[in-house]
Amino acid sequence: MTADLALDAVDALTADGGIVTIRPVQPGDRDGLTRLYDKASEESLRLRFFAAPSSASLAAEVDRLCAPESDGHVAMLAAEGDALVGVASCGSPHRDGRRAEFAVFVADAQCGRGIGTLLLEHLAARARRHGIEELVGEVLPGNTAMLRVTRDLSPDSWSRLDAGIVDVGLAVRDEETVGQAVDARDRAAERASLRAVLSPTSVAVVGAGHRPGGVGYETLRAIREYGFTGSLYAVNHSGAAPEGIPACRSVRDLPAPTDLLVIAVPADQVAGVLADGAKIGVRGAVVLSAGFSEDGPDGRQRQHDLIRLARGHGIRLIGPNCLGVINTDPSIRLDAGFAPHVPATGSLAVAAQSGAVGIALLEQDLGISTFVSLGNKADVSGNDLIAYWYDDPATRAVALYLESFGNPRKFARTVRALGRRKPVLALKSGRSDAGRRAGASHTAAAAAPTATVDALFAQAGVIRPDNLGDLIDAARMLTDQPLPAGPRLAVVSNAGGLNVLAADAAEVASLTVPPLTGHGNPIDLGAGATPAAFAAVATAFADSGEADMLLLIVIGTRANDPAEIIAALGKVVDQHADLPVAAVVIGGEEAVTRIGMRGAPVYESPERAVRALGHAARYADWRRQPLGRRPDITGIDAASAGAAVDRALAGGGGWQPYKETAEILGAYGINVLPAATVTSRVAAVTTANRLGYPVVLKSADPAVVHKSDTGGVRLGLTSPEEVHDAFDAVAAAGRAGAGVLVQRQVSAPVELVAGVVHDPLFGSVVLLGLGGVHTDLLGDRALQLVPMTDLDAGRMWRSLRAAPLLTGYRGSAPIDTAALENLLLRLGRLAEDFAEVAELDLNPVLAGPDGVVAVDAKLRLAPTGAEPDPMLRALRPADPSREETPS
Repeated sequence: MTADLALDAVDALTADGGIVTIRPVQPGDRDGLTRLYDKASEESLRLRFFAAPSSASLAAEVDRLCAPESDGHVAMLAAEGDALVGVASCGSPHRDGRRAEFAVFVADAQCGRGIGTLLLEHLAARARRHGIEELVGEVLPGNTAMLRVTRDLSPDSWSRLDAGIVDVGLAVRDEETVGQAVDARDRAAERASLRAVLSPTSVAVVGAGHRPGGVGYETLRAIREYGFTGSLYAVNHSGAAPEGIPACRSVRDLPAPTDLLVIAVPADQVAGVLADGAKIGVRGAVVLSAGFSEDGPDGRQRQHDLIRLARGHGIRLIGPNCLGVINTDPSIRLDAGFAPHVPATGSLAVAAQSGAVGIALLEQDLGISTFVSLGNKADVSGNDLIAYWYDDPATRAVALYLESFGNPRKFARTVRALGRRKPVLALKSGRSDAGRRAGASHTAAAAAPTATVDALFAQAGVIRPDNLGDLIDAARMLTDQPLPAGPRLAVVSNAGGLNVLAADAAEVASLTVPPLTGHGNPIDLGAGATPAAFAAVATAFADSGEADMLLLIVIGTRANDPAEIIAALGKVVDQHADLPVAAVVIGGEEAVTRIGMRGAPVYESPERAVRALGHAARYADWRRQPLGRRPDITGIDAASAGAAVDRALAGGGGWQPYKETAEILGAYGINVLPAATVTSRVAAVTTANRLGYPVVLKSADPAVVHKSDTGGVRLGLTSPEEVHDAFDAVAAAGRAGAGVLVQRQVSAPVELVAGVVHDPLFGSVVLLGLGGVHTDLLGDRALQLVPMTDLDAGRMWRSLRAAPLLTGYRGSAPIDTAALENLLLRLGRLAEDFAEVAELDLNPVLAGPDGVVAVDAKLRLAPTGAEPDPMLRALRPADPSREETPS
């Protein structure tokens, strides 16, 4: 492959929540590596080298580690601050070139922190770039720590005892099972690292003066008034105690260790405060101060330097430029910020990149477990919090407001895992498709940033509200409420007009309102319905087994008492704990937000209630669906495709001629209709006569993306004369000398479009849609990020509005959907194996009862640089020059 093998240093979490830097060994690391071995115990050296090494052999080992990287040698080190704490390497590849011997060494004082595991994870990823598929090594039987590391690293690891030595092997393939093991380690490390931020035992507010209204003062007061259960301190210039809270003039004077610093000082003073905090063992910081990346180049550099300082001392940091954090756990009670109100205790965790959005969410009747205002998201991000909340017993649902993604591929995998346990809602900002390019293929144009994020969220089961109000409504339904078993909605009310609105909203929300045995649905009890009558009918609906959700609509009039009706319905709600219930209450003397002890949510209108129920039903349906597995695909010649890709890139890449495109696709078993390239009218006629009529002429210039828009295609030519007359116009649509493609014209019941587009951050996306001239007009398409499971291809075509055309619409023969799924899975595997496939457009793909075939194929190849690896445990980069992808 042509991927750039240069890999930047990354910061990663150890098992105890510390931070180490993982990077390739450099020649300048010679002294550090020498010190690493010099400080090691005799036993550690014996376990590594199987005997007491001499000074000469240790020097030779350091020389080997510092050698330039190659297919035969890869070495990675771990550093904590300025000290090297571990090293791992592989080399001496076996004759097949696919296996390499590995070795790992960790400083004595650092053993048990998971550093060896981190090194092996990163070594395996880098070795994979050199074509290595398995790492093998020898371990002494007494080296139980290393045997445990290799056993736990991958479910595909193996070991066997031979002549008193344990031979071990580690597969370095990028498999889902390996990802699950990595994710479990990542979640444990995240919880350990964020404990000082979200569950501290001691907090100091820096910049907490005596002036009411100041950010520091108000934050200090908020922490005290909410009843923080740990030790609280203030730091200010005078050292005087605000509000009687113990104070000092410098962070250095605080008792050590202090878990968390909440910093509210001018931006240019923040780094000094954090450096002082490092000296007393601070492990977390919430930086409320502004003046960082949101404030131009100088601010971006200031933020970069701050994060490097924090990472070098193992400090996790929220912000800067944030609102603060809240933990409502009664054993902690932390309100470390300056939001105007503290939310009620509950089980919804919230992360917001916008302070204003965060305040709006805190003002609602949601019930919060933890709240994190991410601010500039310089260190702690949504990915970190997703990992933290996965095992958080206080959190039963998660709401996110994110304006950008640092590593969308990791987000997709981690949030999907969380979504299988707890509902995740994400509000998306910036829905415009301004990123479309006029010269892009149909696939690339369709996979605009907004559509790609939609696909990511759909695959991961993320609930996607339309706006802030919709997010709030959905969160109230999905937090602490049961999930619907299906889409059937029963509606009971005393207001017929609102019943109609509810039924209309149900259709929009993809819910059904079926008639129930012995009852109408919706049912209007009339304005004078008594509480007992209301409760009786609601009970009958709930007991019927014919409804998956219940909507109760209560209108207050002079002839009834809404409070009595609500009280009666509350008993019904509590008696049916497994049935999702929403209510609408209009009128009455007091506002009602929940019904029953269970707290079923009350909404202001039927439309809002039904939308919230619709979100819950779709999420429940996603959670019931199996995830699928990595498909076994036969008939793939990746080596031949790789050679063709390398040749094309060596020639400059870009849009590829039809012959080369067909060669690469053919190596993956993707059928493309044969075509001949000709450069004269005579040759066109001769070729058409050989193929048989009717034929199609198309421009052979690979740079002509939309042939029908430029006159670069002529269909239905049925004679030599028509071919002769059409040649010049078709040839003129492309560059001089590019020629014309001649194809036999074929037809099928359905025309589709399929393709691939690659994004450096999101990865590759596979597209399927209605093809031909309808592609752009109707916009009926489905997107799927790779890697694809064996079930994803079927979900793609079933999600199309045109899906009935594929299964025999109005008596037509159904197409071969198995062949279509096979095509999509092969496209997904091609995209997974070759990130260099920048754009691939198959349009049209003719689909019929006998199979599918691509009639036209456009392929653009481009070299790839270093891209985020979703399988690697790494904190977000501190480099201010790295751009994020807007969400």
